[in-house]
Amino acid sequence: MSTTDTDTGTGRTKDPAAAKRHIGVSADGELGEAGSQLSTAPVDTAVPGSFGGSRAPGALGWLTWTGREVVGWARWFWRQLTSMRVALILLFLLSLGAIPGSLIPQSGTDAQKVADFKDAHSILGPVYDKLGLFHVYSSVWFSAIYILLFVSLIGCIVPRTWQFVGQLRGRPPGAPKRLNRLPAYATWRTGAEPEQVREAALKILKQRRFRAHIEKDAVAAEKGYLRETGNLLFHIALIVMLVAFAWGQLFKSEGNKLIVEGDGFSNTISQYDDFKSGNLFSTDDLTPFSFNLKKFTGTYERTGPNKGTPRTYQAAITYSIGAYGKEKKTTVKVNEPLRIGDSKVYLTAHGYAPVVTVRDGKGNVVYHDAVPMLPLDPNVTSQGAIKVMDGYKNAQGTTEQLGFSAFFVPTFAGAGKGDMFSQFPALDFPVLALSGYHGSLGVDAGIPQNVYQLDTSKMKQFKDAKGNIVKARLLPGETMKLPNGAGSITFDKGIKEWANFQVTQQPGSDWALIGAFTAIFGLAGSLFIQRRRVWVRAATGADGVTVVEMAGLGRSESAKLPEELGDLAALVHDQAPTKPDTDEAAVETDPDAEPSVPAAEGAEK
Repeated sequence: MSTTDTDTGTGRTKDPAAAKRHIGVSADGELGEAGSQLSTAPVDTAVPGSFGGSRAPGALGWLTWTGREVVGWARWFWRQLTSMRVALILLFLLSLGAIPGSLIPQSGTDAQKVADFKDAHSILGPVYDKLGLFHVYSSVWFSAIYILLFVSLIGCIVPRTWQFVGQLRGRPPGAPKRLNRLPAYATWRTGAEPEQVREAALKILKQRRFRAHIEKDAVAAEKGYLRETGNLLFHIALIVMLVAFAWGQLFKSEGNKLIVEGDGFSNTISQYDDFKSGNLFSTDDLTPFSFNLKKFTGTYERTGPNKGTPRTYQAAITYSIGAYGKEKKTTVKVNEPLRIGDSKVYLTAHGYAPVVTVRDGKGNVVYHDAVPMLPLDPNVTSQGAIKVMDGYKNAQGTTEQLGFSAFFVPTFAGAGKGDMFSQFPALDFPVLALSGYHGSLGVDAGIPQNVYQLDTSKMKQFKDAKGNIVKARLLPGETMKLPNGAGSITFDKGIKEWANFQVTQQPGSDWALIGAFTAIFGLAGSLFIQRRRVWVRAATGADGVTVVEMAGLGRSESAKLPEELGDLAALVHDQAPTKPDTDEAAVETDPDAEPSVPAAEGAEK
């Protein structure tokens, strides 16, 4: 029994390249259908000199020739567009096109950064703007690549799928005339009848999960269809990912809301601090729900090299779905969002909101609220602004607005230790530093303002009788008096915490994830599964002895194919062992010697 790549009968080692060329040619009459359809990849066609052929004289001849020429070129361009080579090129271009979207500020994400970039780069700014680099994913050139890739994949998958379905419904092709021309080949002579050999081979091949049947004097079998299945799954998964990505970009929404303990939120656009959405998103697509922040809990490492590192960030909330939904309790943690319909509520940030009370010169409360502070460092050193816009009158009875620049630390380092900063993020030694202003806050002009900063262009700072700026560092419960009977501000003992929530609505994300996993499995199948065919021919030789031939053909050259054929040949050989030659049987042997099993013709282990 021989499984070597040697041409039996001649002893000549085959040239692998010549064998490959021979396998690829079906018109020579030797392999024929046996070497065809091992792949569903379309065959590339060269560009001929003219699709129109010979042109007949006259206007009608010219029109006929032009029609054939246009149709021919259209078909050729369609074949190029739907080829795998062009699809890979377009996929590569799409990846390159996404790079500017990651490095350059995008108007849909942060319009302020785009404006700052244009101010800082007077030459590059206009160039980037004309090229659409500030809105890459909605630009004409990116959309063109995206659509061409989509069309290319569709045009590639549909014919391949149809062809593959036809192969699945068909049967493995019959054996070629000369099996010894194939890359993997084995042969031996046996005393078993040809029908017995074929039945045994059919049974063995089916046990090895080959699709097999008997055709004429040979068994034809094929295995590895999952390779093409994986290939098709990979490309279908790419289409699913492209559709999911486009759907998500068009119908997505994303908004942020800062909520202080005890306050609530309703999922309407007016409730968001900032909100952005896709081009086809409408307010009717918002999931109707509301929730209240009951308590935020944050714990931190107290000792060791990771001192100050957060251990627990969680927000206890109550929520309800719809206008009359039943109220439910839950806890939102970092990377553990609340899922309500198509929306996800993420916990993204945390800080402190000192409660302050502002009184006028007569002792009337004109402001009492928790003021969110913006963290500046990991130890939650924070700054903010307190704005009293209505209800305040100075000692002369004139209506004014008050503003206080605030600086808050949850754990004060102590006076005389340089600038005010926090040593630890927890509320161990909270201190609030204030300095006050009076006049106009500028909010009546209708221009949006930063809630954490004061516009002091139309305000005056409070000063004492000596002309010194009035400022103070307050502990919880302490009060800072304003000069000239202007009133006071008290740092109340109750310090609340705030949490920032991001509400996202990203349709198609689940499909994109499914497509990604499917693409990985499909690509693995197309790379590691080999599609191959095996034929077992059993025919009666000229001397009346059955000659068994086995050969294998794969889609590509592989060392595993001869090994697999050797294993199969060994199993068939067990059912139809080699018949010893007549001359060898006549030789007298030593009766005490162990019997030897004659090897197949040309066998070598």
